Amino acid sequence: MMEAELFVAWFEEAARQVRDNRDRLTRLDAAIGDADHGTNIDRGLTEVLKELAESAPRSPGEVLTTAGATLIRRVGGASGPLYGSLFRQMGKTLESPVTLARFAGAFEEGVVAVERLGKATMGDKTMVDALIPASRALALAVRDGVDVRRALDQAARAAAEGAKTTIPLQARKGRASYLGERSIGHEDPGAASAALFMAALAAVAT
Repeated sequence: MMEAELFVAWFEEAARQVRDNRDRLTRLDAAIGDADHGTNIDRGLTEVLKELAESAPRSPGEVLTTAGATLIRRVGGASGPLYGSLFRQMGKTLESPVTLARFAGAFEEGVVAVERLGKATMGDKTMVDALIPASRALALAVRDGVDVRRALDQAARAAAEGAKTTIPLQARKGRASYLGERSIGHEDPGAASAALFMAALAAVAT
């Protein structure tokens, strides 16, 4: 079972990985955006950890909804509402005790919320290009009866591969879309940070 402590550890590890990669995320965003993605996500996760420490949520769903609400309130630009919607929808959907199947279902619901809010789909050069492959990998792991650790590792690898697929794409959503063909050749910063979130989850589950 996936307990609340695992989800708190997820955000702690995500905060560490984002902090370590903040400059890289900012460089990616400087090429096709506002050059603030790394800073915004880093600041938002710092606020999430503070809120989790103060509120001490007792269930995975509470951890996720707390994190989501905090990101919506504290992070500027598009990334705050999008990541906030992902985690808040997951928290609202997730039932305890948390099995891999329930987590995969909640994650899928969260990704749908991101797609709906951002009006984006695969191939638009957004975080969705990393999140959808991760969601599909989780669904396949559930179908195949894979254990949690292996399933999360597969999801993390799928997200990383999805982020890399954004490099040759022309952006069709967000600020990068204004660049037209000039957006080609750059990894989407939202997809890159989404891959970090999935890598962080896999790391704490091992």
